[in-house]
Amino acid sequence: MGDLRLTAATGDYDQTRDLALGRVRPVGIDLTVLNYDVEEIFFRFHDRLEWDVSELSMGMYTSAISRGDNRFIAIPVFPSRYFRHSSIYVRPDGNIRRPEDLTGKRVGFPQWSQTAGVYVRGYLAETIGVDLTSIDWVQAGVNDPGREEPSTLKLPKGIKIRSVADRSLNDMLISGDIDAMITARAPNSFMERTGQIARLFPDYRAAEEDYFRQTQIFPIMHTIAIRRDVYEANRWIARNLFKAFEEAKDRSVARMLDATAAHVPIPWSLDLAERAGLGLVFKKGGFWPYGVKDNMPTLDAFLRFAFDQGTTHRRLSIEDIFAEEALAEIRV
Repeated sequence: MGDLRLTAATGDYDQTRDLALGRVRPVGIDLTVLNYDVEEIFFRFHDRLEWDVSELSMGMYTSAISRGDNRFIAIPVFPSRYFRHSSIYVRPDGNIRRPEDLTGKRVGFPQWSQTAGVYVRGYLAETIGVDLTSIDWVQAGVNDPGREEPSTLKLPKGIKIRSVADRSLNDMLISGDIDAMITARAPNSFMERTGQIARLFPDYRAAEEDYFRQTQIFPIMHTIAIRRDVYEANRWIARNLFKAFEEAKDRSVARMLDATAAHVPIPWSLDLAERAGLGLVFKKGGFWPYGVKDNMPTLDAFLRFAFDQGTTHRRLSIEDIFAEEALAEIRV
């Protein structure tokens, strides 16, 4: 009897590439890795379960689990992490200069359960003191009209959302019909450098580093989920997949810190990697930790934000969202 054959889908990340290329192999598993854009991965797995193991938005995943949708179970692997002060966009000639200025304004977003938005709203509410109920929330596609909210929400009292089906957030911000937008994917006019859309935080790295020093929150965007039926049939795969993803990530970090040659086509990439290592101080997990222990400030904050904002229907615990086999710490 050979290894168990499984198919996984992730973004094309360096931290998962050794798994995709077969350089790292989960014990007892013959793993085929597919690479797509994350929006396609999320849709095809969340809605259709087209493969066995999948990268999945933390916002979408926890929303589903909170509603009793147990078609999948996650392991504490976090292939995508991203500080999100950079995800707030405004007009350079508008009236938003500081995050406090968002109080009472019209703010667009692509989907309420998008993980980036959960973190930004949590930052605005808990760190800045913005009353989220004061904002006129507008849901629409970032660059294309017609995007819809994929999750079933349980909005808290006072939060009001209106959807706009025939216009994009990009166009509404330029025209002044909204004052700002919160989005993981940058609007086209910003990417094209037209000068019509700017970031609220031009020096977002400084703001994000300060936020990390204050809170120890390094936002987790995505996790790795396993189809529940596949997991229940072979529960040992949760731990073995976790260890393989962690090894692939550790090999990636080692490449980034290799001074012999540049492993990404970016000048001073070694300096950037070394600075990140000094700035993000974790006890064991380097500066991109997997597992729960080193990530508790982030995970606890996210679960709190998600419940407070109504993307989850109940306050979830760590045990609710991760397979128990992948939570154990084995000591020799």
